[in-house]
Amino acid sequence: MFCLLPRYHGMVSRDEADQLLSVAEGSYLIRESQRQPGTYTLALRFGNQTKNFRLYHDGKHFVGEKRFESIHDLVTDGLITLYIETKAAEYIAKMTINPIYEHIGYTTLNKEPTLKKHLPVCQEVPDGPAPRGERVDEEKGLTSLVRRATLKDKDHATKYEKVHNFKVHTFRGPHWCEYCANFMWGLIAQGVKCADCGLNVHKQCSKMVPNDCKPDLKHVKKVYSCDLTTLVKAHNSKRPMVVDMCIQEIESRGIQSEGLYRISGFSDLIEDVKLAFDRDGEKADISVNVYEDINIITGALKLYFRDLPIPLITYDAYPRFMEAAKITDPDKRLEAHHEGLKLLPPAHCETLCYLMAHLKRVTQNDKDNLMNAENLGIVFGPTLMRAPDLDAMTALNDIRYQRQVVETLIKNEDILF
Repeated sequence: MFCLLPRYHGMVSRDEADQLLSVAEGSYLIRESQRQPGTYTLALRFGNQTKNFRLYHDGKHFVGEKRFESIHDLVTDGLITLYIETKAAEYIAKMTINPIYEHIGYTTLNKEPTLKKHLPVCQEVPDGPAPRGERVDEEKGLTSLVRRATLKDKDHATKYEKVHNFKVHTFRGPHWCEYCANFMWGLIAQGVKCADCGLNVHKQCSKMVPNDCKPDLKHVKKVYSCDLTTLVKAHNSKRPMVVDMCIQEIESRGIQSEGLYRISGFSDLIEDVKLAFDRDGEKADISVNVYEDINIITGALKLYFRDLPIPLITYDAYPRFMEAAKITDPDKRLEAHHEGLKLLPPAHCETLCYLMAHLKRVTQNDKDNLMNAENLGIVFGPTLMRAPDLDAMTALNDIRYQRQVVETLIKNEDILF
């Protein structure tokens, strides 16, 4: 039986706090540190011992990750946690050994096999005799690239792996973990909830859940500024619908428009297109009847890529592409770009492939639109790539290499993808 007896006792020692709290299990007090005036300690009696926790306040009270409106709630939650972790420590340690996750519920409804790692998007085809007339370099790397250019879409089948987007969550009323099926204890922040699919699990169980998130449209409520893989899985598509719809609209109107992608449309109307996609998804109307200026659509497409939380050419792949752009030998540079593509998640590579094929078609009309691969590289380099945590001067220096990366991808689209 616990007895909560809150009192502020000013500047007292640990020994004095221990004597004061020895009267009742669950009693507590707040004391100011003698060694560090201005800092405070929560002294709590549990298990016939006085436990001391450094107490903080940033608008709410906390001693760890959880934040509470009152000291009473903090202590109540702490006593529950201490009791569970003390009395059921062995059981808690075994909770994840035989989970229900693989047998019922979530994975039963979603039969796709779980992938342990990201599969390389551009799979190597088995080496064999080179086709007649095809040059083979010393490492046979370029040969496999050229051969891969003839593959059909069905040979590029990909599995879009998605990690869960877990956030600390407070559950109202009794709740059970969907991984181990055990009770989730505490007053607040009892576990974590996936913001994309709604899966509820203990924090410790979240480390065991495979990367098999199936985003649900009731949780994924926007198109722009949404993780690319999350969006395509939520809509069960190969690419974001905004990319498909914008490119199809641009090509249906003709891609001979001078300065395509270089000339900016009115920012207010571009923002209207963004809001239409966020509100209506694939039902958004971006036809010429609504937006007569094609530069509004090109602007909306560029804005989509700029707004991605993880760029189309991801932070993980960025250094490899920067290295590739600096290689002077054409064949080795091409092979290095191919290696960079392997680092992209499948949804990113699929989208990049579709975009580069479109931009290649734009360059084939450069006599009319005046947009060659170099010009498009200038436009799309900083749009598709962002330097991860670099200082301003380094990031500025990277811009020319970003342009060269996109230029290489466009010119060699038929080989690299």
